[in-house]
Amino acid sequence: MSPSPNASAAVVAEGHSKLITLLSDAIGATYVVTDPAAMMGRLAEDRGLYTGTAIALLRPASTDEVATCARLCAAAGVAIVPQGGNTGLVGGGVANGGVILATDRLNRVRDVDPTNATMTVEAGCILANIQQAADAVDALFPLSLASEGSCQIGGNLATNAGGTAVLRYGNMRELVLGLEVVLPDGRVLNDLNLLRKNNTGYDLRNLFIGAEGTLGIITAAVLKLFPKPVTRATAFVACDGPDSALALYTRMRAQNADTLSTFEYVERMALQMVLDHAHGCTDPMDAVHPAYCLIELTSANAQDTLDARMEAVLEAAFETGEVRDAVIGASESQKDALWALREHLSESQKPEGASIKHDVSVPVSRVADFITTAKAACLAHMPDMRPCPFGHFGDGNLHFNLSRPKNMDDTTFLAEYPAFNRIVHDIVHEMHGAISAEHGIGQVKRAELRRYKDPVALELMQQLKSAIDPANIMNPGKVL
Repeated sequence: MSPSPNASAAVVAEGHSKLITLLSDAIGATYVVTDPAAMMGRLAEDRGLYTGTAIALLRPASTDEVATCARLCAAAGVAIVPQGGNTGLVGGGVANGGVILATDRLNRVRDVDPTNATMTVEAGCILANIQQAADAVDALFPLSLASEGSCQIGGNLATNAGGTAVLRYGNMRELVLGLEVVLPDGRVLNDLNLLRKNNTGYDLRNLFIGAEGTLGIITAAVLKLFPKPVTRATAFVACDGPDSALALYTRMRAQNADTLSTFEYVERMALQMVLDHAHGCTDPMDAVHPAYCLIELTSANAQDTLDARMEAVLEAAFETGEVRDAVIGASESQKDALWALREHLSESQKPEGASIKHDVSVPVSRVADFITTAKAACLAHMPDMRPCPFGHFGDGNLHFNLSRPKNMDDTTFLAEYPAFNRIVHDIVHEMHGAISAEHGIGQVKRAELRRYKDPVALELMQQLKSAIDPANIMNPGKVL
């Protein structure tokens, strides 16, 4: 006779109770939170699209404690959802049962080596604090995101974060030399490599970067440091649209590839949202233009005349019609004010109502075609919808966001998510692009991944998952 559902539930509850006791003994009862109200901030994603459940929130303070938690959960068959700053955008850190393992107490900078140009940090270090630690030794850690004041480096690694400086320094994958990772069974992979050249076997590090916590828990990393820029030229440039912007980017890269750090694209609707909703932001130009580019050159050589280099390119672009107007920041405060127009963009969309977001990439040569084609297709589907494309033009990563029509409620608009996904992602796929550039797959794009990813690649991904996490306890239901 099969046990009754109530009896089965009682057995599960008893098992969970025993696990909570063991975890409390291992890391301290204070750091094993079971009150749903106290966990709420960790159960919901910032955008409000997903709210999960968990039997406990764990806050270990060391790699050994993380490993112990993993061993205990593996023995009990309880899933683990690693979570950093909970700033994700695709539901990748939202638990559907099991335990949440937060890394906020793993927040030490273990070592800074200016000569080797490396910094060894724990996964819970906030990105802005890492930037400050690099600055303290006259160096630069170049990853920069809108959420840098709260996101953690472990989450940046788990999603292979990009940001505004990818053009010059690369994604998170290019900014790390080694990792320390707790595997699903509690073993610790110690690969805190300090070397630029190390060809001894498989590069295991790259298995975990971008894996969204589905293969293990990143607990520490060796990050690359770079010479700190001591001079910069920042320009906000008006143009007629994506084709002009792409021509300007090509020109700027040809003449300033050694100093070009940022080339961001913003259309007028997106800028208007910032002007309407971001305190202190003002339009730097007298006239309204269809689109804008934020461009920055940086150098570690104080003798570099970056303003002159910027002006020379812009003057040539004026003559060909690629540029309609331009403002070059004359002081640090003016440069910061120009940056604020880009940095406040994501948050400024929220007061405008629901937004359907797409984080995509296409070859740089196709970014203008993509914007034009995707906007036309989306407007054909919903003429009153407000397209709001912006992003990292120089590396092909666009945030193709769609704001709801002013006369439509949020729920009705969000119901169109699947339709808009098909429109946008089909165009991306046709242009040999990717449906996720820097936000990850999480829950939001799991079905989309199966639609567009090469079948052999998907099979290999599943084999890796099965080999490393055969019990499927590490962030189940995400990516695959």
